[in-house]
Amino acid sequence: MRPNMLVQAMRHGVMNGGKRLRPFLVVETAALFDGAPQNAMACACALECLHCYSLVHDDLPAMDDDDMRRGQPTVHKAFDEATAILAGDALLTLAFDILTREDAHPDPAIRCELVSLLARASGQGGMIGGQILDIAAETRTPSPDEITTLQAMKTGALITYACEAGAVLGGASAHHRQTLAEFGKQIGLAFQLADDLLDVTSTQADMGKAVGKDAQKGKGTLVGIHGVETAKTMLEEIIKNACELLTPFGASAELLKDTARFIAKRKN
Repeated sequence: MRPNMLVQAMRHGVMNGGKRLRPFLVVETAALFDGAPQNAMACACALECLHCYSLVHDDLPAMDDDDMRRGQPTVHKAFDEATAILAGDALLTLAFDILTREDAHPDPAIRCELVSLLARASGQGGMIGGQILDIAAETRTPSPDEITTLQAMKTGALITYACEAGAVLGGASAHHRQTLAEFGKQIGLAFQLADDLLDVTSTQADMGKAVGKDAQKGKGTLVGIHGVETAKTMLEEIIKNACELLTPFGASAELLKDTARFIAKRKN
């Protein structure tokens, strides 16, 4: 039995728009190595479930306290806080359920590796660890290096996973796998830096959520430390470095390069 209200809350947290960047990266990086599309799609869905769980919980009053997400009421506003917590929990466990199925890969060893990598990317040394550092940044101003570390964990870890998982699914060499992981790390840093810029320069209508919250909370960001123009220059350099990593893949990587550029130029 699957309680209807729980399922509806889960769907509200996932099927409400969004860029689907992380699942896209899984599919495209797997394609570089001729990975089976159905395996890549299963992994992509698992990753998006986990990402959306994190958003549902991030929006809660005890965390970022946001009423809007992707232009719609957040799950705890559309339902209630208890349901939002449980919907997030259910999405998290569903993610790992999906990765254990043969749809994710016929080889159990590959499925196990995908599960292990995702657990590490999302746990205390990855996304969740980055989130706690981000909360701490509201009460003390971290150094630029500390900000880079927390952002690499909070935002970058799942993006890095997306790129490395695609390589794993495609049976890439250790060298190519490392290259794709580094590409993911770079665009993860770019994604968060672009987000911080948008928090300062964009509007709630364009973003689909509240803006200016970092400054209101006194949260340390690279934009706050260096200013908008310097941050834009930093962002351009990160994207350049990310694209250069894909040079060995030639024309096959053009879409991934375009994705990196999109991350820097997006409006929400």
